[in-house]
Amino acid sequence: MFSKIKSYIIESKQEFKRVNWPTKQETSRMTLVVVILSLATALFLGALDFIFRYLLGKFIL
Repeated sequence: MFSKIKSYIIESKQEFKRVNWPTKQETSRMTLVVVILSLATALFLGALDFIFRYLLGKFIL
């Protein structure tokens, strides 16, 4: 059992060495993209919520 665990750890270390990690600039750029898209989605959903609440208030109440 311990040999399997040891083998798993060794293989994991080898795999981490083969990973092509993004540069700092790529990471920063992709983080900015995620933040901007999240804000745009939040604004869009907030606008839809406002519109539907307004329309329901006009027609139902």
